[in-house]
This record gives sequence, structure tokens and C-alpha cells, in this order.
Amino acid sequence: MRFINAASLCVLAASLLATACSKSSAPAAGQDISGAGSTFFYPIASKWADSYKKGTGSGLNYQSIGSGGGIKQIKSKTVTFGASDKPLSLEELNEAGLIQFPAVIGGVIPVINLEGVTPGQLALDGKTLASIFIGDIKKWDDAAIKALNPDAKLPAVDIAIVHRSDGSGTTFLFTDYLSKVDENWKAKVGANSAVEWPAGIGAKGNEGVAGVVKQTAGSIGYVEYAYAKQNAMAHVRMANKTGKVVEPGIESFQSAAASADWVNAPGMSVVLTNAEGDASWPITGVVFVLVHKRPEKPAELASALKFFDWTFTNGAAEAKALDYVPMPDAVVALVRQSWKDNIKDAAGQPLYR
Repeated sequence: MRFINAASLCVLAASLLATACSKSSAPAAGQDISGAGSTFFYPIASKWADSYKKGTGSGLNYQSIGSGGGIKQIKSKTVTFGASDKPLSLEELNEAGLIQFPAVIGGVIPVINLEGVTPGQLALDGKTLASIFIGDIKKWDDAAIKALNPDAKLPAVDIAIVHRSDGSGTTFLFTDYLSKVDENWKAKVGANSAVEWPAGIGAKGNEGVAGVVKQTAGSIGYVEYAYAKQNAMAHVRMANKTGKVVEPGIESFQSAAASADWVNAPGMSVVLTNAEGDASWPITGVVFVLVHKRPEKPAELASALKFFDWTFTNGAAEAKALDYVPMPDAVVALVRQSWKDNIKDAAGQPLYR
């Protein structure tokens, strides 16, 4: 029998411990983060995920299934975070043991497929847009559209309406805006992530709506701005709350975001539709991230918080390149403090330090 002295045992034990620690910590360095929800969020989430993977080795597995799906998945604890363009009420957050925080700001854009019409050539106001989507305005040469576009050559063709078929924060922003500017829409349809559409055909996700509009002559739909840009779609300019006709883009989204009162909003629940300001885009919205305050898998949530912390510090340029508005520094400070105050492990210690 071979005997090992005490000194050799100590060396061997240290070696085995180091190997075990190395093996246990290695997956964490390259651990993927799981999330699901908002298709509004998907373009910038994908861009950030690619850069984060290159810098840290950790990836993001994000399912672009719509805000409704993201809310369901985070509540059922099948993902580390959910993403929604419709903020949850403080009561709903507390009931599910969640907190939410804003990740980025963007805009919802009416897009059209009308022969001879270029991006931004047509302008609409809220009431006319509501009348189109409720089915009262049926043709492109309707007098209401002509009045807003006296120099445009509008064809006498039927309007084909395209809307979301899935539970969608983009739909919430769109219908919330229409409810604020048109009493008829508010009474008959209302605002929600899923509504009973009076007219039109449904498509899944921002990508689905963009695809159907591109393939359907005479159509109109609504998508997050990045999808309109990526698909070279003809967008519509909009008259805002002050009556000014504005172009969608980072400047008009920033103008709308300037009116937000993050400090006094319960659960940071801010809706930016129909915001004040001559330069404001009227259908601006926020992507909210939903996480559990007492996660079953704290290490996974800690990794997700590191990712979002990185996006706040390093992701502004990429967000702006896709015409999203990064969160202002003051709001980021509120978010980080909220993490420290609310997200704890089983021992009651903050996950974010």
C-alpha cells in the first residue's frame, strides 16, 4: 500500500478544491440569460446581446413572443425576465412578486403600402387614424385623408388594415393612443394589449405585421420603428397633441420622454402616448423588464442584472443607431437603487451590489 504524508494530502486537497471551484464557476462565465416578451424590444435586445456575448462570454436567449407572452412566462417562472411595452400596475406587480424597470424607449409607427407614396409623404392625425382602424374610413382617397394631404395623389383603392394577432405591448401603445384622442375608439374598442378589432387581418409580432404590410397593396399597419427602418417601409407622419406634424425618430421620441415623471410613478409605470411638446412623437413607449423580487434561481437573475447594468453603461450608442432612446442617467440611478432595495436572495441580501 502506498502512503501519502500529511503535506502531500494538503496539496492534493487544495488541487482538487481548485479544480472543483474552476469547474463550478466556468459555466457562470458563459451562462446564457433567458428572457421573453416584447417584439418591440427584440431589435435592440439582439444587438446588445451580440456585443455582450463578445465582451463577457454570456449570451441572451430572448424569445420575441409579444408582451403578453412575456408577462405569462415571467409569472410562471419559466424565464429569468419578461419584457413588456405595457407596464403592469403596482397591484399586479405585488401580487406576482415582481418589480419592473424601464430598459429603453422607442416609437410605434403607422406603416403603409401604397403605390407611389414615399416614406413620410402622408400625414395623419389621431382621429383619422382611429377612423381607419375602426373601419369607418375605407378608401385611401377619403375626404378626411385628402384634407390632411391636399397635395398628395391618393388612389381610390380599399384600405387593407393589418393589426397584431397576439397579446402585444405595441398594440397597447397604439390603442392607448387612439383611446386618448378619439372617444369613439375609446368607447367601442379601448386600450389593451389585445382588443376586439373591428376590422382588418391579424399577424403575429412586429415582424409579422411588417411582412403582411409589405406584401399587401393598399395596406396600413403599425410596428416599432426599427422594423419600419429595417424593412424600408413607407411610414406616416403624425400630428401630435399640439397639432404639429412630426417625423418619427430619436429626436421626437426623446421629446415625448422628456415629460415622464419617473420618481412619482407607482412601480415606475410610465406611459408616454400623446405626450406634451411640439416635437413629440405621439405613439412613444417604454420597454419594461419584469423580474422576481425573490427569485428561485438568484444566480441567474444576478447575471441578468449584470446584463442590463451593462446596457445602461455601454449600450447607448447601439440604441441610438436603431432609433431607440437610452434611459437618462437620472432614471438609471433610480433603477439601480430599486434593484438594491427590492431584489434579494434567500438570505435577504441584495443581488445587485
